[in-house]
Amino acid sequence: MGEAFDPSIGRRTWRTLEPYHGAIYFVPEAGEEYAAIGLDDWMSGYFASRSAAMGAVGAEVVIATFFNFDHQLVRRSMDGVWERVTPEQVLAARLAAVDRMLVRHVCPVAEGADLTRAADLVRIAAAAAITRPEGRPLFAGHASVPWPEEDHLALWHGQTLLREFRGDGHIAALVDADLNGCEALVTHGAAGDVPAAVLQATRRRSDDDWSAAIESLQSRGWLDGDGEFTDAGRAGRQLIEDRTDRLGAAPYAALGEDGCAELRHLVRPWSSALAAVFPTR
Repeated sequence: MGEAFDPSIGRRTWRTLEPYHGAIYFVPEAGEEYAAIGLDDWMSGYFASRSAAMGAVGAEVVIATFFNFDHQLVRRSMDGVWERVTPEQVLAARLAAVDRMLVRHVCPVAEGADLTRAADLVRIAAAAAITRPEGRPLFAGHASVPWPEEDHLALWHGQTLLREFRGDGHIAALVDADLNGCEALVTHGAAGDVPAAVLQATRRRSDDDWSAAIESLQSRGWLDGDGEFTDAGRAGRQLIEDRTDRLGAAPYAALGEDGCAELRHLVRPWSSALAAVFPTR
């Protein structure tokens, strides 16, 4: 038998490819395409475009599957969306925006053979994920969307599947740790990867929500009086990250360590080009 796959390899590969998918949430092409079909509110476009793969679901399903956004923001943003557009229209608009984004930022600097190889590798990983849809509703929705034919779009779709697969597992780990959405954000901020103020602002959490989450985490011994991690809090957050890595490892294990390294090598310069459009998150 071969050596067990190290889940941290999956994390590194996901991190390298994440900008290739995630830039769509920030580029102007997205807002333009959503506005063209009648969604001229940026947050409505965001929530509808990411949830459309599940069908015309309501706000409560979005709250459950997206996990950490302010609930009232989701309800306001989703109010009447499916009376104005269909999920199919939103998915088509999203893919059109992705195409424009990648043609502008990636295609001019990417060799065609490299795009083909990267798309082939991500298909292998995604195929492994598709065999394990249980408990992963957002991933399963996106897995039902047809693969685009063009390599640059197939790579984007494949990374969409991999990040939603990992994301659903991350939510399972957060729920298992008995954290609500705002508490999860506070622990994310305390870990230091992303400033707490950015997390609070982008998820539209009120100061009252944020303070309540801090007090809750202090009461369970995860944060000290200054809002910094205690040893218990640091260990608790690390356990969440370790579980997320383990729950998200299967697709990357299908590629193996060498395949993951090759995929990272191919996509890294394209992700770097797209990361330039990100705000600090």
